[in-house]
Amino acid sequence: MVSPVHPAQPDPIDALLSAHGLRRTATARRVLGWFLAHPDTSYTHAQLQAALQGAGPDGSATLDRVTLYRLIDRLTQVSLLLCRVDANRVRRYQAMPASVKAMPHFECQTCHRDSPLTGALQGNALDLEAAAHNALQTLQSLGYQGLSLDLAVRGVCADCANAAAEQADASYSDNQ
Repeated sequence: MVSPVHPAQPDPIDALLSAHGLRRTATARRVLGWFLAHPDTSYTHAQLQAALQGAGPDGSATLDRVTLYRLIDRLTQVSLLLCRVDANRVRRYQAMPASVKAMPHFECQTCHRDSPLTGALQGNALDLEAAAHNALQTLQSLGYQGLSLDLAVRGVCADCANAAAEQADASYSDNQ
C-alpha cells in the first residue's frame, strides 16, 4: 500500500515574512530566523551583524550594513521585531512574540545587558498585561495608531553589582 503524499509544510519563517507583506529573501530568512532562535536576547545592529557573520546557510560572509539596517527596520515596522532605545540611546532589537503587548525588561547600566522580566514578574504578569492592554485601548480610542508599550527597568544587574562589590573589597584589602 502506498502512503498518501502530504504537501510539504511551508517554512514558518517564509510564512511569517509573507503574512507581513515582506519578500522572502535569503537575508530576510537568515535575520528573522536568528531572532526567532534567540527570542530572549536583544541585539544592537553591530551585535547582530557580528553574530550573523559567517552564519549563513552557505557560510556566507558578513551582511551589508545598510541592508541589515533596512531589513531590521522593516521587520520592526511590521511588528516582527521589538525595537527599544536604552538609556544610552542605543537601539536594541528583539523578536516580538505575537501575543505580547508589553515586554517588561531590565537594562543594566553597567554591562548593558537587556533581560526580559516576564519570568521574574510571574505573579504580576497578568496585571501588567491588563494595564498595558487598557492603556493601549484608551490611546486607540483617542485615535492613536500603531501602538506598542515598552516597560524598562534600569539599574545594575546582580552580576555587575557583585563584581563591583568584589572589586571594592579587593581595593580595600590592598589599601590595608
